[in-house]
Amino acid sequence: MMKSKVCKICGYVALDGNTEVCPICFAKNVFEDKEDAYKLADFKTEKGESEKKHIPSFTVVRECGLIPNAGCVDVHVKIGEITHPSLPEHHITEITFYIDNKFAANVILSANVNPASVIHLKGGTKGKVQVIETCNIHGKWYNEIEV
Repeated sequence: MMKSKVCKICGYVALDGNTEVCPICFAKNVFEDKEDAYKLADFKTEKGESEKKHIPSFTVVRECGLIPNAGCVDVHVKIGEITHPSLPEHHITEITFYIDNKFAANVILSANVNPASVIHLKGGTKGKVQVIETCNIHGKWYNEIEV
């Protein structure tokens, strides 16, 4: 588990430490230190079923189908090596994207959709894409990929 600054209103995790205004709910100065802000996978040990259902997994598509010939990159995120359930009582509620620790996008999900999303990066974007997903039962889980 990782310590981080978390918005007391909506639960947004400020990976970059910027706590003046929350980019999700726009509340001002409402962040607090939280010891267990999100969970990390332990890639040194055998993953348990909970990790297999919660750790975001990535597919990087370098040939963009949305805006051809623009040099764009799509980063597809699926929640879980084993697909996470999408039931009213147990589902992923949001996927938050960061680029080099800075907020990029937030996708709100319901039990009616698959636990997956994509971020469409402008041509030339380099760095780490980080994702924190939120499960309504098991909390926030983190993973990252270099693009």
